[in-house]
Amino acid sequence: MSIFKSESKVGYNRLNKDDAVVLFVDHQSGLLSLCRDMPAADFKNNVMAMAKITDYFDLPAIMTTSFEQGPNGPMIPELKEMFSDAPYIARPGQINAWDNKDFVKAVKDTGRKQIIIAGIVTEVCVAFPALSALAEGYEVFVVTDASGTTNDMARNAAWLRMQQSGAQLINWFAMMNELRRDWREDMEGYTNLFHEICPEYAPLIDSYNALSKGSKK
Repeated sequence: MSIFKSESKVGYNRLNKDDAVVLFVDHQSGLLSLCRDMPAADFKNNVMAMAKITDYFDLPAIMTTSFEQGPNGPMIPELKEMFSDAPYIARPGQINAWDNKDFVKAVKDTGRKQIIIAGIVTEVCVAFPALSALAEGYEVFVVTDASGTTNDMARNAAWLRMQQSGAQLINWFAMMNELRRDWREDMEGYTNLFHEICPEYAPLIDSYNALSKGSKK
């Protein structure tokens, strides 16, 4: 029996690019060393894939850090650079980002009711605000492969806890395709994005482009 089977039933209400906000919670340089539940290179690629999807769909992004003057360190610089105009809340001490009024205000100011969230570490920095947002009526989608923690046991317990409260577990690949819905919308731009962030998909895109160019001769 799967440990992720839950008694709570969540209907299929798809991600909507006009109603979603993306939260990057505590993707901090000092916390990266705690992400041991997947290879470090894969984790970094997943976080940046999520960021590039957010940028491609022009979704509002909100970044927050926890005690960055201490050992947790600053936000990953690539994220700050990509979303230089986005709200950036450096929390002075609150562990649960939802306990910080400026962070909650930034979320509410978007007017959006679907929250896409990822962060470090999964059972604290992701789970706590996810559970808090669910309690306030938001739909919450947790990007599992852009969130990291110390081991599989901690990760699985966090996933189960969030899922039982109504959060939906997705990865960045599912996020991307559910937001898009149809290949025919911006086919070139979308396939270029696939090529950039999904090495496994790149050969398919290369093959498609080669065949397309050949058929036009």
